[in-house]
Amino acid sequence: MKVDLIVTDIGQLVTCASPDGPKRGRAMTDAGIIDNGAVAINGGKFVAVGSSDEIARDHQSENIIDARGRVVCPGFVDPHTHIVFAGERLDEFELKIKGADYLEILSNGGGIISTVQKTREELADFLVADGNMRIEKMGACGTTTIEVKTGYGLDLESELKMLRVIFEMDKMRSHSCTLVPTVLAAHAVPPEFRGRTDDYVDLICEQILPQAKKYYDDFTHFPGCGIPIFADVFCEKNAFDLRQSRRVLETAKNLGYGIKAHVDEFTNLGGSRMAIEMGATSIDHLDAISDREIEMLANSETVGVITPTVNFNFGSPEFADARKMIDAGCAIALSTDFNPGSAPCPSQPMVMAIACRYQKLLPAEAMNAATINAAHAIGLGERFGSIEIGKEADLVFLDAADYREVCYEFGGTLVSKVVKGGREVYNKNDGNYPRRRESNV
Repeated sequence: MKVDLIVTDIGQLVTCASPDGPKRGRAMTDAGIIDNGAVAINGGKFVAVGSSDEIARDHQSENIIDARGRVVCPGFVDPHTHIVFAGERLDEFELKIKGADYLEILSNGGGIISTVQKTREELADFLVADGNMRIEKMGACGTTTIEVKTGYGLDLESELKMLRVIFEMDKMRSHSCTLVPTVLAAHAVPPEFRGRTDDYVDLICEQILPQAKKYYDDFTHFPGCGIPIFADVFCEKNAFDLRQSRRVLETAKNLGYGIKAHVDEFTNLGGSRMAIEMGATSIDHLDAISDREIEMLANSETVGVITPTVNFNFGSPEFADARKMIDAGCAIALSTDFNPGSAPCPSQPMVMAIACRYQKLLPAEAMNAATINAAHAIGLGERFGSIEIGKEADLVFLDAADYREVCYEFGGTLVSKVVKGGREVYNKNDGNYPRRRESNV
């Protein structure tokens, strides 16, 4: 059979194969390795996965990539990011070093609100340019699929602007990633609604969510490509309480969104239980999740998304107990939570390195959590996250002889080449790095 591309002589082909859904328990320790492997790609999808001898016997191509005995794994999937924003939060970085905590900064008008002010003022074209720059950074670290949230607008016009920016970034395809949009208007209470959170929830449920869903439905690129849209809520002290969070998610679900929830990051308000019972695709952070809720998560289809970069960035010795969750049978994914305040990190390999050291994941568990399970956390586990016949041909070439090196080595990148949909989109030897530009604000 003649195909578009063959990748051969792969020392370790790390498939992360899981045809029956996200990996759990013992299956997390199996990275699905094929020694001296190869893949055949046609029409942007994997059509054969096996040994180099098998692929050479049954497939031919004018385009062959020789992996020269190195590691090839699935493109990383990042299921929780906030990469559309204006400005930086460098002053807050120094405040945190001096001892200020997240909720203290937020209550004094910093944190999310400071980014909201800058993002409201920024032109959409500049947000697109900056977002694409961040996507290129993530792509250079091996990420090929990214969930992207709104949530720095917090009014109808600005939230729709952010959604438009996400759509434009994906449509432009000037980068190497598939984008999945999430509406997070319930990220924080904007200053004009201080003391009137219920009124802001009215705005979210009666205007922002319906109009954002209509915009998504009318933007034929996303429904036509089978990319879902999600709605999210930050169920937390000084953000949205359990009753308000439930109303946001119920409204979103009735409108046809998939639902997600920021829960148990600092305090347990019962958000994990609520979101699991509502059939959330994922619940994210989970630092303060209870044992009972871990049991519920293990017995559900919901994926738990862990964001160790936040704790690392805060200098905290306490991390979500991902080890306990995996041992209990939960489907766990990893994410950068890339954002300007709590997690300015574009690198899934760095997330994997932190998770292994501080949350006691084995390298195979971290690999599965950053690929196949992360894909299920954004409702796309049937298309992305593993090297299996029929899936999108997204590959990362690692300058390593053993896949465990991606967790073992940190502070740099082992990613040498990235293939997206069967097309090479990044080669570190090209030396093409995004340029920083001056902001409009």
